[in-house]
Amino acid sequence: MPYTLKVEGMDEITAMLKKAENGAQGIAARALYVGAGIVADEISKGARGVNTSRFRYANGWQRDPSPEEKAAVVSAGVGISKFTKTGNEVDTSVGYSQSGYAEINGKRKAVAVIANSINSGTSFMKKQPFIRKAASQTKAKASSAIEKEITALVEDMMK
Repeated sequence: MPYTLKVEGMDEITAMLKKAENGAQGIAARALYVGAGIVADEISKGARGVNTSRFRYANGWQRDPSPEEKAAVVSAGVGISKFTKTGNEVDTSVGYSQSGYAEINGKRKAVAVIANSINSGTSFMKKQPFIRKAASQTKAKASSAIEKEITALVEDMMK
């Protein structure tokens, strides 16, 4: 003997799931922006803490960044790049890649190159990994903030 099952409310559930699907990338992007902001703030704080010394050309030894190089990195500020949305992924980067140029000792240099030189070191500049340190220190805090933001946005959307 065949049985029939009648379920009511499936239209509402289907509509709710469709709404969630359509808003997923926007929610992910907004939450990612919050996390990226936390990382950017920590990188800025790290840049302000870079050790400096008077500019001298290195001759067989490594030097600290000059106050002018530090000022160029601090004044340029950390940027959050435009979000890339592909399929079900949202991606961005935080850093100095579009920060422009600064005049250092009479020469025009890209701020991104200066920041990378300070962060990774060069044959003539001591390594002070302020970007790497900020990224590793804020990973848990940024992930937590992203999670909280996603939860709040999903709850708000489902109302």
